[in-house]
Amino acid sequence: MAKAVFTTKSSSAYDDLPEIRYHFPKIYLNQVSKAVGDWVVYYEPRRLTTDPASRGGAQVYFATARLERVILDDLRPDHYYAEVSNYLPFVRPVAFREGGSFYETRLRKSDGSTNKGAFGRAVRNITDAEFDAIWQAGFGHVIGLEERIRPLPDVPEAPMQPILGFAEGRTEFQLAEEPFEQDRKVIEQLVSRPFRDRAFSAAVKDAYGDTCAMSGIKIINGSGRSEVQAAHIRPVEQRGPDSVRNGIALSGTFHWMFDRGLISIDDDYSLLLAREKLPDSIDRLLGGNTRLLVPQRGELRPHPQFIAWHRREIFKG
Repeated sequence: MAKAVFTTKSSSAYDDLPEIRYHFPKIYLNQVSKAVGDWVVYYEPRRLTTDPASRGGAQVYFATARLERVILDDLRPDHYYAEVSNYLPFVRPVAFREGGSFYETRLRKSDGSTNKGAFGRAVRNITDAEFDAIWQAGFGHVIGLEERIRPLPDVPEAPMQPILGFAEGRTEFQLAEEPFEQDRKVIEQLVSRPFRDRAFSAAVKDAYGDTCAMSGIKIINGSGRSEVQAAHIRPVEQRGPDSVRNGIALSGTFHWMFDRGLISIDDDYSLLLAREKLPDSIDRLLGGNTRLLVPQRGELRPHPQFIAWHRREIFKG
């Protein structure tokens, strides 16, 4: 097995939903097949569309997932799907080059410039060490190595309590003598529910600016912690991914009502209320809002597939 980088655009030409599956042509079948049963990281390129002149992509690694299997696309010749599980967005998107160093050594030429030929490949295999460096940078806040930076004038949120031996920028598995033992501990971290809850919560709070998406209220407590909560649209217990597009930042009251189907969301982000089951004070709690307050970046907004599931399976209106 070998780990891999999956390049994906917010306006992909393919039938992509990275939280669940990655669509790719046959040219990359060998690289993808090597990673089956192992982990991948997702990368957003500079070009956001198929137009060669397109720009605006962040050029960052933004999430990780476990590659479960490869299946044939029955509708498009010589195309495949890579089905994934355990998708998790990074708290901090990671630039492909930081401090003059490349996370993928193959992307750097001997003279220090970028190897555009290697960069042009949408799927690239990477080493365990490269993967470890990327995910630790992406989850630095979650593992207690760095602050979560907020836009001014909000103060940064202090690092969380270190977990599983993280300290002084190094982890216990970095000290392991055997590569297999190191990799095993990485995987244990990435699939553990406490770690995933921390990462999902921080990513959703970042996307919504620590603001309740229904009431518009933002509260930061005395220690710099946000009082807003990260709610799954489709619950994890119902095969919902830990994706920002499957999440909403809500106050405790609205989180409770959303989970119990008293409030839901239409495809245009209008709020749907089960009024016969709600108190008359609901309109005051909403502060006049009739639509979900969504992130400015379209790729972070709730995905239609997840909100349709909530209306169909949870909503009581």
